[in-house]
Order: sequence, then structure tokens, then C-alpha cells
Amino acid sequence: MKHFDFTFETKSISEAGEFEGYASTFGNVDQGGDVVEPGAFIESVVKAKADGRVIPMLWQHDQREPIGGWKDIAEDSKGLYVKGHLLIDADPLARRAHAHLKNKTIGGMSIGYGIPAGGAEPDEKRRGVMRLKKVDLREISLVTMPMNLSARILGVKAILDGGALPTVREFEEHLRDAGFSKSLAAAIAGKAAPHLRGEPDAKANDAAAFLQGLLKAG
Repeated sequence: MKHFDFTFETKSISEAGEFEGYASTFGNVDQGGDVVEPGAFIESVVKAKADGRVIPMLWQHDQREPIGGWKDIAEDSKGLYVKGHLLIDADPLARRAHAHLKNKTIGGMSIGYGIPAGGAEPDEKRRGVMRLKKVDLREISLVTMPMNLSARILGVKAILDGGALPTVREFEEHLRDAGFSKSLAAAIAGKAAPHLRGEPDAKANDAAAFLQGLLKAG
């Protein structure tokens, strides 16, 4: 089973332990180079409901630690919308999770999934990226720190390994996601701009070495 992590976009969290938000949004490339496309969840979610199969709410992908249940799981134009209820009256771990959600000290959600035959294909425009057209959703977990916080940096490394270069804007975004301030990221990206744009006086090999050095330093 594979995992796909996302920064948690929570709409609301009640005192009773109910919350809603998005467990997955379309267009994000995960740490393994996968990106979920619209429509990928529909068949799996519909089949689970038809079969009466429960999609578990887990803590940190631990099958021994269910912490609540999902009242609603549905795909919309943005991603995988979920509405859940933490069992705060019956489970001490669920109470901990609830407190962390309210204080925003839990970083995200992560889905556990399988890929059925024909469910994925390589992205023609992005080397090393797989487009997930259909996934078999197995579980949804609350996680302390979603691994996709480093996905953009890994995405830059994948681009470099493939012999290409990111755009100036992409590289600035990667730096900001890695923890650089907006002004510093803009300054570094500006310094790298001649290399990224392939200007005559900037050699491609120099650009790759420059960016790799920055990524290792980060």
C-alpha cells in the first residue's frame, strides 16, 4: 500500500470532535512523484459505500490505532472532501488528536491507497511523475507532519536528475516551501535566473551544480 500526504486543509473543528476538510487535493506531486487526477477517487469511494466497507480513520497509518470514523467521503472539483468524527469520549488518543487539530499542531492528512491495473500512467510533460487516474482508497490518517512539505524540493531534484531545469518561479516556490523567507527566496531565484533561463553566458552544467548545491544546503 502506498501513502500520499497533504497539508491538512481543515474547514472546521467542533468541541464534540467533528471536523471537515480535504484529505487530498488535485495537482500536488507527492514525495514519490505521483499526482492524483480528478476522478481518481470516485469509483473506489462509490464501491466502498455500496459494499458497506468502512474506510478507516487512523493515527499515523497505524492499523492498530483507529481514532474515529468518516461520516462523509466524496470527491469534488478540488479534491477528496471528508467529514469525520473523532471518538474523544471513548479514546484517549482521539482526544489527543482533537487537541492537536484545534491547536494546529498536526500538520496534515495522508491517504493509504493501492493502484489498480491501468490506474496510473507517466506524465508526458514532467519526467519522473506518474499521473494517478484511478486509486483504491484504503484508509485516511491524521499525521503529525505530512511528507509533501518536502515534495517540491524533491520535485526540483527530479527535474535536475532528468537533465532539465525548473522555471524561476518554480524554483522560488521550492525555496519558500523549504523554509526560506519570501525575500530571500526571491533573491536566490533572481541570482539563479540566468542559469534557469538558459541565457548564453550561463552554462547548463553550472546551473545544475548551483541548484544542487542550494538543495543540499537546505
